[in-house]
Amino acid sequence: MDRAREAFERAVEALSHRERTTAELSAWLAERGFEPAEVEAAVSELVAMGELDDERFARRFAEDKRELRGWGPERIREALAKRGLSGRQIEAAIAADTGDDLARARELLERRGDPLVDDRSRARALAFLARRGYDSETAYEAVRAVERRAA
Repeated sequence: MDRAREAFERAVEALSHRERTTAELSAWLAERGFEPAEVEAAVSELVAMGELDDERFARRFAEDKRELRGWGPERIREALAKRGLSGRQIEAAIAADTGDDLARARELLERRGDPLVDDRSRARALAFLARRGYDSETAYEAVRAVERRAA
């Protein structure tokens, strides 16, 4: 078997375990000793077949992280950039969100269940939302909304 075919088969095997971006798959193949031309051939064939699609990956990743992990736009943006996606692909995935970031942030705080009774607890809540990728304005509004509901 020639090396280009071997690269393709290894790439298919890698994708059967988890979805990857073209950058991730290219790096994965290169780490296994495949030459750049072999990597390019395998990746190009998978893209042409529709098995490797960065836009689809970005959209699904963003949906999953928003809905299952409660991540905000900033954390999703950062994670997608680390996976080698372009700014255009990242922004398209973020823009595909039809939900309400404020409502999501508020739900996270409510599920967390920590009472927001003083400056320290509010600061912890703000830091929690910032780690989840919510901008400061959204985090602040969510904390205020949770406080108003509790009062």
